[in-house]
Amino acid sequence: MKAKIMGAGSYIPKKKVSNAMLEEIMDTNDEWIRTRTGIENRHISDGEDTSILCGKAALDILEKTGISAKEIDFIIVATMTPDGSSPSTACLVQDYIGAKPVMAFDVNAACSGFIYALSIAEKLIQSGAYQYGLVLGGEVMSKMIDWQDRSTAVLFGDGAGGVLLGATETEGSFLGEDIHSDGSRGEALTAGRRVVSNFQLEQAKKNDFLQMDGRAIFDFAIRSVPESIRTVIEASNSSTEDIDCIIAHQANYRILKAIAKKLKIPAEKFATNIAEYGNTSAASIPILLDELLTNGELVLGSEKKVILTGFGGGLTWGSILIQL
Repeated sequence: MKAKIMGAGSYIPKKKVSNAMLEEIMDTNDEWIRTRTGIENRHISDGEDTSILCGKAALDILEKTGISAKEIDFIIVATMTPDGSSPSTACLVQDYIGAKPVMAFDVNAACSGFIYALSIAEKLIQSGAYQYGLVLGGEVMSKMIDWQDRSTAVLFGDGAGGVLLGATETEGSFLGEDIHSDGSRGEALTAGRRVVSNFQLEQAKKNDFLQMDGRAIFDFAIRSVPESIRTVIEASNSSTEDIDCIIAHQANYRILKAIAKKLKIPAEKFATNIAEYGNTSAASIPILLDELLTNGELVLGSEKKVILTGFGGGLTWGSILIQL
């Protein structure tokens, strides 16, 4: 049995925050943000938590594919900003969309989360035990940000996206993958930390806002991501010329340009929407994939080869080569 991408969907909060609006609450300006990141706007939640964003993205997927929630056999949500430690975001999504009491769980690999979740979902479909699975990436990064820290606050936005995988005995969508982690460099990006504190031990609280060593992440991305993309291309007996589109995690436009230059791949092959949405962590890849399918730039069944590649906290990174 093989796994095939049957469709995609997304949900973006209505509330748009421009760079100019951020000028009013912190020491920054539109030119500084645009020239360093490529970001012009971001959307932030007006109270909807991660499970609601993911639930609405899931309903969008089901509407576009014509599949009923009752037909879904599992749900995986990639997120680093769950509603809480328990229940999982995926369980809340299962209830929200009215699915049967199927397997549902979260994956936290930060901005690489969707890549991790999609890899797991493919293996579940390949097992032959499941017909349809929802793979979602969703974040409410706005609740994890210190809005007085311009080094991080200007970067992130909220949103959710995902795909429906289905089982097929003919051609699947997945041609190869390359996925990694390196916890020794984990301090480069941290968020939501809690110290051990109980009736026998009292420790000072740590800063639980997202904190990032921007230079370390930049250097990591431009070294590790090109290598991962090369690996997945070579492993599938393809060449860079065979790749029609690269959907990379939307972290920073300068990072994407640097990756393209290192790979000697035209920057035009790297799809982007960071200007409108900022960095939505695990949601960025599926949101962009859905946009490209919706506007007709990519078409399911076209047999175009597309690389999905993510990188982020953990540190984690990985690439998946798919054929639409």
